Amino acid sequence: MNDSPIYTLERGTAPLLISIPHRGTRIPETLAADMTPVAQRVDDCDWHLERLYAFAKGMGASILLPEYCRYVIDLNRPPDNANLYPGRDTTGLCPIDTFDKEPLYQPGREPDSAHIDARRAAYWQPYHDALTQELADLRSKHDRVLLWEAHSIRSVVPRFFEGRLPDFNFGTADGTTAVAGVAEALAEIVAKDGRYTTIANGRFKGGYITRRYGQPADGVHAVQLELTQCTYMQESMPYAYDEARASQVQPLLERLVTAALDQVRAS
Repeated sequence: MNDSPIYTLERGTAPLLISIPHRGTRIPETLAADMTPVAQRVDDCDWHLERLYAFAKGMGASILLPEYCRYVIDLNRPPDNANLYPGRDTTGLCPIDTFDKEPLYQPGREPDSAHIDARRAAYWQPYHDALTQELADLRSKHDRVLLWEAHSIRSVVPRFFEGRLPDFNFGTADGTTAVAGVAEALAEIVAKDGRYTTIANGRFKGGYITRRYGQPADGVHAVQLELTQCTYMQESMPYAYDEARASQVQPLLERLVTAALDQVRAS
């Protein structure tokens, strides 16, 4: 275990790192003073994923979790705030509104460029330094490493997509961040299971972390999974963990991580 004010890293022995960059819930008091009550709800958190992925400890995975929420700074956005999905609406490096377009800041108190730079140095950079170092450490021990980017989202978010999102959304930036065909192979496993909907490299192709660190030629393969929250939790406040639903999806999730790791090892 490696604790930091910015993140928690549990180091494992397997060639597997699970990053959960949107799990943080804290907002520093100095920033909260400028924000609206909406921000305190942390609506857009990837709730409970560390619990859903608890099986990964038994696999020997390293697990990286942030302390601070995406409203402080989004760890899965490029440091220059470039839009990863040109032409589509998205939230930025330092979001100013929620997925439902509710303002996060009191009028006139949104972060300026200096504040964004300060947050990037204080929160974004330490997480990415830890991610970089852990991948390097794992690569020093293994020929190939899997970076599994764990995300979740409400099943219906009109701002980003029409209708209901598939339950399992696998992203490898159209096959560039991992061994060829792995996203499609994972989607096929879900389809054959028959209980959930799925897609490979659809609306969610992988965020900044997947695209930046997924370098198969250098032995690092990255896969992002955006999982609908209705598969394991209550999608509205108080965002409760649903033990019955989670117990159904968790074995399939373990099977998927195992299958991806096996495919990476065999590549």
